[in-house]
Amino acid sequence: MHEIIANLVGLNSDFCAPILDSIEGVTVALRTNEYRDRNVQYEWMQDALGLRKVPIWDFSRLNFIRTVLSKRKLTRIVDEGKVWGWDDPRMPTIRGIIRRGVVVPALREFILKQGPSRNILNLEWGTFWATNRKYIDPAAPRHTSIATSMAVTCTINGLTGPTVVEKPKHGKNSELGTKKVVYDKTILLEQADAKSFEPDEEITLMNWGNAYVRGITNDADGNVTGLDLELNLAGDVKKTKKKVTWLATSSNNLVPVDLVSFDYLITKDKLEKQDELENCLTPVTEFRTQAYADCNVAALPQGAIIQFERKGFYKLDEAYKGEGSRPVFFEIPSKA
Repeated sequence: MHEIIANLVGLNSDFCAPILDSIEGVTVALRTNEYRDRNVQYEWMQDALGLRKVPIWDFSRLNFIRTVLSKRKLTRIVDEGKVWGWDDPRMPTIRGIIRRGVVVPALREFILKQGPSRNILNLEWGTFWATNRKYIDPAAPRHTSIATSMAVTCTINGLTGPTVVEKPKHGKNSELGTKKVVYDKTILLEQADAKSFEPDEEITLMNWGNAYVRGITNDADGNVTGLDLELNLAGDVKKTKKKVTWLATSSNNLVPVDLVSFDYLITKDKLEKQDELENCLTPVTEFRTQAYADCNVAALPQGAIIQFERKGFYKLDEAYKGEGSRPVFFEIPSKA
């Protein structure tokens, strides 16, 4: 029965399209390649009814690797709860990719560059995200986040209390204004950075200055549990090999956040006709990291696009709603 209904709908569309295109003033009928074998029928219908001829331009569908664009298959993915809905950032819908961090000018540029090509291509996502980055990079304020898992508390020798300074939100775009940076006697670093330090090594604390690593404390598994740092603000930041992000532990400076990244929904570059959708779905596609972010993120509006330095670009999906809430940031891919 479903097949009969589908055929009737198809016949109705084949009958209506050449008539409506002609009488409604369509100048060129743009049709994807799968309709090419019906072009003769389209033209015959207009000839038989004495209607104005409408030229046809066939073009290929826009296909991406590891991506389903079939509305029928996407409906199954939504209905079976594999995603949150049609605006899920993993979905290849306009609402989905915009929620993930694509800006409209980048989307428009990418589509126009493709043109009405007749070549069937399976596009990589890298070029798409690179186009988007070109638009968001100059306008995205810079912020800091530190993963809470195994974060290392560091003591800054010689400091007695917190100091707040104003720093540019973007080193190359002063129009974005300034942000608060808190200096304090204890700061947090990420475990991976702390593990890379050598005794007495000079490092750079980004947005602050240089410091010497004077003491390293490890546990039985080799993880760093504490650091003693000595500031060397006269040091040359260009001469250090390691430039790390950090956050002062002052209670009003740490905002708990969730950083969310996503994988492809599909495990194969291209689904073949014989493939069962359920067998090609990626088992786990959402990855959530708990972190602390600097105090400035509490004032960001929903939808804001920022860069967490040394991590990447993110879009704020759930804004800060007061103490106890956790802003949620979606990672914006910068490559395939």
